[in-house]
Amino acid sequence: MSITAIYFDIGGVLVRTMDRVPRAALARRLGVTCEALEELVFSGEQGRRAQRGEITAEEQWAYVCRALNHPLETWRTLQAEFFAGDALDNKLVEYILNLHRRYKTGIISNALSDVREAVVNRWRIADAFDVMIFSCEVGAMKPDPRIFQSALQSLNVRPDEAVFVDDFAPNVEGARAVGMHAIQFRSPQQLSEQLPAILTVGE
Repeated sequence: MSITAIYFDIGGVLVRTMDRVPRAALARRLGVTCEALEELVFSGEQGRRAQRGEITAEEQWAYVCRALNHPLETWRTLQAEFFAGDALDNKLVEYILNLHRRYKTGIISNALSDVREAVVNRWRIADAFDVMIFSCEVGAMKPDPRIFQSALQSLNVRPDEAVFVDDFAPNVEGARAVGMHAIQFRSPQQLSEQLPAILTVGE
């Protein structure tokens, strides 16, 4: 069976932390380690609840503010400082747009409730994808098979017709567990070297 669809993660793939200095500086100012700050934002039961859509992004950042004794009314400033070193890889988006001429493309991302708006209005890359599957909207986080099944159903493709690109090994294994092809992303160059070999499967 030939490949007809390619799905991409956002954080760590399309959008990456290119400069850790701003986040490290924020952590020092708040009196915590950078690792502890990232754990507070992304992980723990509260972070997972946010990514499953059980609470909103604003509620998650309010929780972070309370944990750090940071004024609740300035949560957007805290959020902006936390992500100040992150950037969209525009060249990778161009690569995906070229793939989109021949293949169906999609996003599968563990994400908070404000990410769709960012994709559409801040990064303006929605036209590169046929579908965007966010954990907060389907109630399941990678590597839960349900989020991959939702993505496959949304494009009406079989698992063996799809490729998933993610930087996190457990998510790559989760995609493979449902029968998808998968690549662990390390760099755009590595992706451009590995993906063509998969795309020729069944041709």
